[in-house]
Amino acid sequence: MKRAVCLYLHVHQPYRVRNYTVFDAGRDHNYFLGGEWGSDLNNQWIIHKIAEKSYVPTNYRLLKLLEQHPEFRLSISITGTLLEQLEMWAPQVLTSFQQLIATGRVEVLAETYYHSLAFFFSRFEFEKQVRMHREKIKQLFNVTPRIFRNTELAYNNDLALWAEKAGYKGILAEGWDKILRHRTANHMYQPVGTDTIRLLLKNYKLSDDIAFRFSDKTWAEWPLTAEKFTHWLNALPEDQQLVNLFMDYETFGEHQWDESGIFTFLSKLPGEFMKLSGNTFMTPSEAIEAFEPQDFIDMPETVTWADTERDLSAWLGNAMQQDALDNIYAIEDAVMRTGDTTLIGDWRRLQTSDHFYYMCTKWFNDGDVHAYFNPYPSPYDAFISYMNAMRDIKLRVLQSFEQPAKQEHNEAMGEAD
Repeated sequence: MKRAVCLYLHVHQPYRVRNYTVFDAGRDHNYFLGGEWGSDLNNQWIIHKIAEKSYVPTNYRLLKLLEQHPEFRLSISITGTLLEQLEMWAPQVLTSFQQLIATGRVEVLAETYYHSLAFFFSRFEFEKQVRMHREKIKQLFNVTPRIFRNTELAYNNDLALWAEKAGYKGILAEGWDKILRHRTANHMYQPVGTDTIRLLLKNYKLSDDIAFRFSDKTWAEWPLTAEKFTHWLNALPEDQQLVNLFMDYETFGEHQWDESGIFTFLSKLPGEFMKLSGNTFMTPSEAIEAFEPQDFIDMPETVTWADTERDLSAWLGNAMQQDALDNIYAIEDAVMRTGDTTLIGDWRRLQTSDHFYYMCTKWFNDGDVHAYFNPYPSPYDAFISYMNAMRDIKLRVLQSFEQPAKQEHNEAMGEAD
């Protein structure tokens, strides 16, 4: 029997919006954090802090694991917003990601460049961002993704159909009990209505044991060791041969601090798991080749990997969020007609899902993790700063159209004279 772990890590940081007031609109087009160095009000400093605590030590350990264990594999996805910030502010960290991917045993997955929810609001913009991300990954890592994961693992049947038509061989989703019912996430599946694409479902219980519960001393299973976790994997029924562990990259060192023992756990887990003959690690593409789908999965409604309800309500659950999302996509055509690349770039950065998450007013069990680097004292402050930035975006669009009209008028007046 062969049992494979498919480890997938998502790497992302947004451009957080600063305290942008109504008085800034029309005067200052810089919406993003650039406050005092050493505070959570500076995007550059946040990148350096996360890199020091998470990206650098995690990449170092993963590279060591790849050197020590020829069968070790993993997959990652990196948003365009983070790649831009690494290029500007932490090129040595970008180099460490390039070293990992150059091993040939770290698969890079496709997603939206701006970590947006565009699939649900603008198919044109969504596809443009996916192309932008593919081109960026090719430029920086010289690979072309073959597996797709949507922002926040937001998935439904329509997305699977789109991904198949776009040529992807696999797609990731949350293995939510309400969808699976009597079935397990530990199989390969096929999306309903598709012909060739395969669906890998996150084992959220085992993934969240690492991502959320690892350092919780009130948890009955604390402390979690590589030996204990391996025992759980080996104790699964024999026919459950594929275990998909999906989590944020920042789990290692940022969400779970070094002092918790998370890096020791990461360093020991592959060797401990592969002690048993037949146990191995696979990338999503390798798993698709190795395992046949056991059933069709039908998800007509959108399922995500965040929040206890596993839907889009973390980003669309209140009137502020709905208003903000309606506003950003309502002006798409006007923004694109300006042809102003700086304006279009700012508009796209404002699509990042984090902005709407910061406006969330409901409570989650995992809210403490997602509150990291939230620069706002309340969801209402997040909404006000965001909508003021939107006000300025609209003013810039109007000015873009007014300038040619003024120029045309002036030229006409000059000819008349």
